[in-house]
Amino acid sequence: MPIDHQFVLTLACPDTKGIVHAVSGLLYQAGCNIIDSQQFGDLEGDDATGWFFMRVHFQAPPQLASADTLLTLFEHTRQQFSLQVHIHPLAKKPRVLLMVSQHGHCLNDLLFRFKSGSLAVDILAIVSNHRSFEGLAASYDIPFHHLPLMGGSSAETKRAQEQQVEALINRERIDLVVLARYMQILSSDFCQALAGRAINIHHSFLPSFKGARPYFQAHARGVKLIGATAHYVTADLDEGPIIEQDVQRVDHTLSAEDFTAVGRDIECMVLARAVRWHVEHRVLINGHKCVVFR
Repeated sequence: MPIDHQFVLTLACPDTKGIVHAVSGLLYQAGCNIIDSQQFGDLEGDDATGWFFMRVHFQAPPQLASADTLLTLFEHTRQQFSLQVHIHPLAKKPRVLLMVSQHGHCLNDLLFRFKSGSLAVDILAIVSNHRSFEGLAASYDIPFHHLPLMGGSSAETKRAQEQQVEALINRERIDLVVLARYMQILSSDFCQALAGRAINIHHSFLPSFKGARPYFQAHARGVKLIGATAHYVTADLDEGPIIEQDVQRVDHTLSAEDFTAVGRDIECMVLARAVRWHVEHRVLINGHKCVVFR
């Protein structure tokens, strides 16, 4: 099955009758073959949004094998159901930028997955406010951009550095920014510019253990579960829509260093899943939460 004829359609709209029939019928009439289809209506519970979400993986005939051509087929249906519809060609790998500070475990994990082919992306650049992983970037032949916070960490200094990152994002036509343990608080302007296309990872102790050495703080308090959370970046610090979480049980026999090692492993796995699901177009933002089609 040629991948250049395969697409993923994602849509969100107010829930009503007939959406699945209309979408599948259009694809059928156009000669497309539906490979996989999933849908979800957020209709139950006090926090229900009343929205409908759908993901369709399909193969198109050669004469329709472009996203723009396929989108024209949906114009009437888009207006009829007020669809927010996107069609993603699977032949086009998402262009990714990684950001890191001085903890390199998530960076190293993503780079290995990229190089081994298990993560279908193109990593165009690595940005850091330190030089710690310049050599690691060079070993993967990926451009490394050292953008320090010159003159301190004032709002003006941070914004000036962020604007350099924004220029790089625009120049390289970046689709996704991954904060692979990038330990700086982003400005509201930067978060808004990256809305829906920036993923962060952190330990799941928050808000209990803030600041430095959280795993040591957790060890001192006798914590029994260690976890990690991957979420989209918003101006609300560490409170963006959650994509993935995981936990592992620990006990009194483990040292604080052991806690840290367990935490690093979970952070790597959770972030890798979140990035993979995002680039496979399985994650749709639903207000303050996410719909994740597995």
